[in-house]
Amino acid sequence: MSLITVRPEGLYCSAGDFYIDPWRPVENALITHAHADHARSGSESYVAIASAEGVLRKRLGQDIALQGIQYGDKLKYGNTWVSFHSAGHVLGSAQVRVEHNDEVWVVSGDYKRCADPTCAPFEVVPCDVFITEATFGLPIYKWDTGEETARQIYEWWQSDRERPSILFCYAFGKAQRVLSELAKFTDQTVYVHGAIAALNDIYREQGVQMLPTVNTADMPKSHKYTGDLVLAPPSGHRSSWMKRFKSPQTAFASGWMAVRGARRRRGYERGFVLSDHADWSSLIRTVQETGAKQVYVTHGQNDILSRYLQEVCHVNAQPLETLFEGEGDI
Repeated sequence: MSLITVRPEGLYCSAGDFYIDPWRPVENALITHAHADHARSGSESYVAIASAEGVLRKRLGQDIALQGIQYGDKLKYGNTWVSFHSAGHVLGSAQVRVEHNDEVWVVSGDYKRCADPTCAPFEVVPCDVFITEATFGLPIYKWDTGEETARQIYEWWQSDRERPSILFCYAFGKAQRVLSELAKFTDQTVYVHGAIAALNDIYREQGVQMLPTVNTADMPKSHKYTGDLVLAPPSGHRSSWMKRFKSPQTAFASGWMAVRGARRRRGYERGFVLSDHADWSSLIRTVQETGAKQVYVTHGQNDILSRYLQEVCHVNAQPLETLFEGEGDI
C-alpha cells in the first residue's frame, strides 16, 4: 500500500493528511457511514454525506465539527482530490474516492448492491486500487430482494394473530428498511423499541417513507400487543423490556440467518435473511466492475475472498486487517 496505509489510528492518506473511518481520535476524519465501527467519537473534525448528519450527531454528539456534503462533491486535501459516492448500505452511506496524481483509490466502507428504498443505490466507481469489505465473503451468502423478504415477514406476522410478533433487527438501517419494505404490503401501525424510534424520526426527516410506528415506551402497560408487529434491536431479547409481551412469536432479520443453525443458537423461532451488506456474487461483481488492478479486502471473510479473487478472477488481491466489524447492531 502507498497512497492509503493502515496506522494505529486507522486508514490514513499521507498525501491528503486525513483518515477514513478512524478507530482512534484524529484531526481530520472522513466518515463513510454512521455505524459505530466506522464512526467513532473524539476527532477534531468530520466530513460525511449530509443525510447522515442526524444519525452522526445523535451518536457522536450534537456539537461535533461536522461538514455535510453531497455525493460527487470534490474536496481538496493536500495533493489529493476527494469525493464521496453512494454505497447503498444505509442512509447517507458512502464510498470515498481519493485521486492523487494519475492514481485513483476507492475505500468502499460497507456496501450492498440490491435495491433499498431507504438509501441511495450503490454507484460503481472506477479505480486503480479498491479497498472492499468482505462481511459475507462466502458462496453460501446469496440474498433475495428486500421486497421478497418483507413479504415473508408480513406472512409470518399475519400467520399468528393471537400473539405479539416480535422481529429483532439492527436499530440503524435494518429496522428502517423493514418498515419501508413492509409498506408495500400493509399500512398497519408497527410498534418499536425506543432505540429504533429515535432513528426512525431521522429517516423521516430525510423523506424516507415507512409504516407508521409507535414507541412501546409511549404505550400503556395494559396494552396486549395481540396480533401486533413489534421491532426491537437484538439487545432487547431476554431483557426486562420483553416482560410487557405475553408469549410472543419471535424472529430475527439478518444476513447471518443464511447459516443453518444460527437462528436456533440465538434463540429465535424464525429467521429471515436480510442484509445491508453485499452478498458473495455482489462482492465479486463489484471488484470486477471497478476495474481495479489491486484490491485490499478488509473485515469479514477477507482471506477467502482475496484468495478467490487471485486464483479465479486473476486480480491482485490480499487481506487487509482493520478494526471494522461487519454486520451487527452498531
